[in-house]
Parts: sequence; C-alpha cells; structure tokens
Amino acid sequence: MIYIGADHRGYNLKEALKEYMDEMGMEYEDVGAFELDPQDDFPKFAKLVAEHINDPDDRGVVICGSGVGVDEVANKVAGIRCGLAINKEQIKSARHDDDINVLALAADVTSEEDAKGIIKMFLGTDFGTEEKYKRRINQINDIEDEF
Repeated sequence: MIYIGADHRGYNLKEALKEYMDEMGMEYEDVGAFELDPQDDFPKFAKLVAEHINDPDDRGVVICGSGVGVDEVANKVAGIRCGLAINKEQIKSARHDDDINVLALAADVTSEEDAKGIIKMFLGTDFGTEEKYKRRINQINDIEDEF
C-alpha cells in the first residue's frame, strides 16, 4: 500500500499525484490534509504517513514546501528510511542501494511532471540484492536500536 500526506504547501502536488496514481491504477491511501488549510503543520501528516508503514511492501510519500520538514519527521519513526527527492535517478539509487520506504517531495521546487517521474521510479525500483546493501541496512537498524 502507498500512503500519501501533505501540508498546505504540498497539498496541490499531493492532489495532482493522487490523480496520477489513479490513472496508473496504483492503490493508495490519503492520510491528509483533506483540505487546503494555510494554518496546518507538516509534522502531523508526515507522522501519519510514517506510522502507516507496517509491511515491507508499504511505501509512503510525504510532501511539504521544502521537503526537509516532512523528511525529518518521517525519519523519527522507527523503521522508516525516508529520502528527500532531488530527481528520479537519485531516487532510483536511494531505493536500490538504501531501501528507502518513504519518499519526501519538495512542492516548492518540484514540478508536477518531475514528481510523477520520481514517484514512478520510487515505486518501480526494488532494493538491491547485493550483500553490501543488506549489510548497510542492518547497520542502520543497529543504530536505531541503540535509541
């Protein structure tokens, strides 16, 4: 399942990406915001998305103006490896090498067209089978377990 959420600055991009995912036949759940509210705050929506990631096949998409805030919040939730998208080639590497399970998008600087390509790459790229990638994920998990 794909979970998607955004604050007011990411709201319009989220709505456009939902239309795209509908067209592509992707199954997703919108966790909010459900209306454009200039006073809402990104932590609520990033946390909701991250908390829904309970299965290895689950993916999340979090959106705010810069992408940084939602990225920070999502990464506070145990088991989340969120990456802030720069472009689709970087996200291909982040999925393949680093097994990110949540994607952060910056609505202020990412076009709808670029976001669609990034989403497609994020959802279409599998984690690599090389031992070095598995070893690194285990090291990340060990660090997380220390807290």
